[in-house]
Amino acid sequence: MSSPILDVKSVAKAFGGNQVLQDVSFSIQPGEIVGLLGPNGSGKSTLLNTITGFEAIDAGQVLLQGRAIGRLPAHRIVAAGVGRTFQLPAMPKKMSVIEVAMAAATTQHGFWATLLGSPASKAAETAAREKATALLDELLLTPVRDLPAAALSGGQKKLLGIVCALMGEPRLLMLDEPTAGVHPNLRNDIVAALKRLNRQGMTLVIVEHDMHFIREVCSRCIVLDRGHIVASCKPAELASNERVLQAYLGGGAAHTVKQKEAA
Repeated sequence: MSSPILDVKSVAKAFGGNQVLQDVSFSIQPGEIVGLLGPNGSGKSTLLNTITGFEAIDAGQVLLQGRAIGRLPAHRIVAAGVGRTFQLPAMPKKMSVIEVAMAAATTQHGFWATLLGSPASKAAETAAREKATALLDELLLTPVRDLPAAALSGGQKKLLGIVCALMGEPRLLMLDEPTAGVHPNLRNDIVAALKRLNRQGMTLVIVEHDMHFIREVCSRCIVLDRGHIVASCKPAELASNERVLQAYLGGGAAHTVKQKEAA
């Protein structure tokens, strides 16, 4: 087995007296698509935020291909090779779709260098525009590339969020509920795009509640409950995993499900 692209070791995070994550450990192998699951309040979003630098960990380690990133700020984690999207992506009202994509470039001279008049800005602008144009085409956003980004539908904003994350050329892409509230047609586009990215070598970690999506896309699931990992298994094994049933249904309900399955 190859070395993990992501290694999370005994990570803990608390907000005041609320211990949200405790002794969380898991590894992600290159090329995997892993679903990060759990009931509301289980710690999924906090875990995503700690891995990507939006929240500082209290204890433990986060390693990206052996390099410690757990206490780096978010922009340095992006530069190290971790991209992410957000559940409710906010888009600026006065920038077009392609301008937002170009602004997400994390090279030394990008779109902002152009605005500031950098000597290398013209070449940087051309490179960023070419890259953004290709990604918008791949994610089926070319027809809306010149529209205000804030005018996009919820599903289109999620696709644009993926484009922005990909502008940083990540090795690992982490997505927060990429299909929540999305029209079925756009949902299919997002599923196809994620599968295509994975075939191209991208490793994906996806926070998602849609179990059909998980079965359709993910090769493995990691399940959180009250800040602890309770399962790491294939999607097909979720329904028969007692700890997963207890996490979602409670002990009594899980026992009832087991009885019905045995009958």
